[in-house]
Amino acid sequence: MSNYVRKNTPGYERSGANRDVRNGKLRQRSYSEKANALRELLPKKVKLATSRRNVQRQIDWDSDDLPWNRKGLLRSARVIAFCESLRVTSGTDVGKLLRLRPWQREVIERIYAEDPGSKLRKIRTAVLSMGRKNGKTQLAAALALCHLLGPEAENRGEVYSCANDRFQAAKIYSEMVAMIEREPVLACRTITSRPMKTIEDAETGSIYVALSREAKTKMGLSPSFVVYDELGQTEDRDLYDAMDSAMGARSNPLMLVISTQAADDLAPLSRLIDYGLRVNSGEVDDPHFHLTLHAAPPDADPWDRATWLLANPALGDFRSEEDVERLAAQAQRMPTQENAFRNLILNQRVAAETRFIERSEWKACGEAPSIPPGSKVFAALDLGSTRDLSALVLVHEDANHVFHVAPFFWLPGDVLARANEDRVPYEVWVKNEHIVPIGVSTDPRIIAGKIAELSTTYKIQTLAFDRWRINDLRRELDAIGCRVNLVEHGQGYKDMSPAVDVLERLVVQRRMRHGGHPVLTWCAFNAVVTKDATGARKLDKSRSVGRIDGLVALAMAFAAAHILDKPVDIDALIG
Repeated sequence: MSNYVRKNTPGYERSGANRDVRNGKLRQRSYSEKANALRELLPKKVKLATSRRNVQRQIDWDSDDLPWNRKGLLRSARVIAFCESLRVTSGTDVGKLLRLRPWQREVIERIYAEDPGSKLRKIRTAVLSMGRKNGKTQLAAALALCHLLGPEAENRGEVYSCANDRFQAAKIYSEMVAMIEREPVLACRTITSRPMKTIEDAETGSIYVALSREAKTKMGLSPSFVVYDELGQTEDRDLYDAMDSAMGARSNPLMLVISTQAADDLAPLSRLIDYGLRVNSGEVDDPHFHLTLHAAPPDADPWDRATWLLANPALGDFRSEEDVERLAAQAQRMPTQENAFRNLILNQRVAAETRFIERSEWKACGEAPSIPPGSKVFAALDLGSTRDLSALVLVHEDANHVFHVAPFFWLPGDVLARANEDRVPYEVWVKNEHIVPIGVSTDPRIIAGKIAELSTTYKIQTLAFDRWRINDLRRELDAIGCRVNLVEHGQGYKDMSPAVDVLERLVVQRRMRHGGHPVLTWCAFNAVVTKDATGARKLDKSRSVGRIDGLVALAMAFAAAHILDKPVDIDALIG
């Protein structure tokens, strides 16, 4: 028995007695009136049993009168039929039956396709990504209900919606409750709890729970269906991994992620999308993974309506075109809003805040570097504190004035703990030899040993350094007899501004080859620059969204090559 009564049911009086429904019991003077009113709304084969103590609806859920039970329907068609038996809960079409659009039907048909032999759904993980306000919450709520008490329901199933905070988690729950309240056939078998954000199906014993990343524990769960709302905005993948790993006890579980893209490549959603793109291209064979991505290409005109349509399949339908036009006009007038427009509306992987280096520009310099042994190189070291990342970067200019970059990184402390702390895959980078663990704390002796090793392979002209612990490094270099020309490089606006200018111009002119080194790329995408009153710029660690040590060392290496080594006209260099 539902705690909710459809208030606009014909013949239903809005009295205190009529609203007093608890634990399946109804006050004696109203049970028959309510039962008779609801009987007119139910399918003809639905049996409605009444008594003086309660109104207990006995429904034949296998009846062909229910749209999703009609003979000959494919599994996906049953899901679509169930969704279209629900009603719109807000907007201009409120109260009308939900009508899925062709692009929504296509997504459902792909996700719910059956294996001919086992009759099980082939897809276990599905990702649907598009711009904001394209009906993600409505579709997610409809599918969650389908798995709770529709054709995808199973005995004692567990349905969860996941989000990053309690407010976001409540959105799908509220939409599900609103849909249930408008359908007596569904309301008669559900028990809802607004404080706990739960819905229980009295027919199968299944339960729905809204979870947030803030919840203290997710252990002991056995999900049959999970929908993760806006995974792109999460800071870590703890909740996603907890739910994904808990699905193993079910025979045919489904994880559905519905979200706008994240801002960077290392975000959990970005990794899922990149994997899905490899699956879609045929590079990876995984019949259990599905990706539908509605996004504008990076080089598309962001102000063209055709570009908007690529990321907003509901544009001009239930996604307001006037609103998108307004946001586009604001982004054109205020450049600081452009990245937010690209990320949230065009569903591009762009940080909402302005970063120093554009993602597309950096990736265009991703060809493999080539530094032959014996080459003349310039180096820079950003030596970390006891627990910070340390970065050493070599640069070599070839005959075509293209710079080849070789970075080296060291990480102190427990790798897995640091990975959780910084929310990046340090353990993967260590395994792939992109980072070297350096022990409990930063040890200048190890870094000095690497410099000495490199000095036997290349001709290190100059090594730029900041003042932090440089005496420790000097001591270790002297101890092993390594003679390197060390040149101090300040970190303030005066010294860093020319280096930042050179770095930026080399990236834009594509005169750099960094090979897509993942740690250096991460540093580049984290970097934010600040300006002083004169317009001088520097890479600002305090304002950046993550560690930028590698990019700082790269800028210093360019300074060593062109500024510290021999004074030149910077305008001529970058002009």
